[in-house]
Amino acid sequence: MSISKVSFLFLIVFLFSIFFVSCSSKRKEEAKVQQTQGGQRPAPRVDAFIVTTQTVSENIEVSGTIVSSESTEINPEISGRIINLNVREGAIVQKGSLIAKLYDADLQAQKRKLQVQLDIARQTENRYNQLEKIGGISKQDYDVTRLQVNNLRADLDIINTDIARTVIRAPFTGRLGLKMVSTGAYVSPASVITTIQKTTGLRVDFTIPEKYTGMIKKGQYVNFTIEGSGRAYTAVIMATESGIQENTRSLTVRAQVRGDETGLIPGGFARVKLAFEPDNAALMVPTQAIIPQARGKKVYVFQNGKANFVDVETGVRDSSNIQVISGLSKGDTVIVTGLLGLKPNANVQIKQIVNNP
Repeated sequence: MSISKVSFLFLIVFLFSIFFVSCSSKRKEEAKVQQTQGGQRPAPRVDAFIVTTQTVSENIEVSGTIVSSESTEINPEISGRIINLNVREGAIVQKGSLIAKLYDADLQAQKRKLQVQLDIARQTENRYNQLEKIGGISKQDYDVTRLQVNNLRADLDIINTDIARTVIRAPFTGRLGLKMVSTGAYVSPASVITTIQKTTGLRVDFTIPEKYTGMIKKGQYVNFTIEGSGRAYTAVIMATESGIQENTRSLTVRAQVRGDETGLIPGGFARVKLAFEPDNAALMVPTQAIIPQARGKKVYVFQNGKANFVDVETGVRDSSNIQVISGLSKGDTVIVTGLLGLKPNANVQIKQIVNNP
């Protein structure tokens, strides 16, 4: 083998030795760095938001129904045949106006019969009264005659009541509905002759979710609109239902319409708008800070260099922020970025504090 070849091989071995030593040194330096850092990855850098109080006013819109202050079906109190029907569909009638008259000739005959019997009994009572004063009859005989007079009077009162029940009158001033029967029809207390609704003092009924029940107060004003009209109406809350509906978890509220009621029809649909009193100490955080869970919601709060998982309860929200009702306090630092890569109690570094994320 020539000298040049030997030199070339020696050069190759020398260069390989230098490369091997260099790699070994680099690995030793990396091992020292990892040992110095405790074998952990660098803490992630995240953005955070300082929780402060803000003024928040909440408005909601719910469905409602226009209702009449007085509304009822008109039924006869006794069975009988209609001989006079005075139902003008859609007409306004006054309280006490005649709606219908049932056949009462048989009752009138019984009344006349009882009246004759009562007249005779009174005459007999007068004669017995005179006889009893002079000792012509015993007091017991006189008492029997007086009892008969009282019984006939009671029977006559019953007949008069039955006759009065054959006359059907409007219970209050209002608008009549459609006629359900005709003259000559035989009706019973279960039969509906027509309906009547009061045309003034209209109300609007609506339901609100359970969480708003504490914000509803008697005397509070609400605004509403109806289908087919852009006009706004005003009503004042007068009462609420005694309890929350279990199937819908909502509370029924009734409000009295104020001002002009033109255009309102009982049974009509209404869109009710409620404006609640503003909360001047509401805690608001960016919406992206909230992490939905299977049960509830959580946020990451930065404390002592770590990301702590905290349960929160939320309230109203707007386009970018959401109210936190419980779980946070003013001054807490909430993490708003890098949430998917975080784990509870993980080390984190704050990159910047954001105001309007």
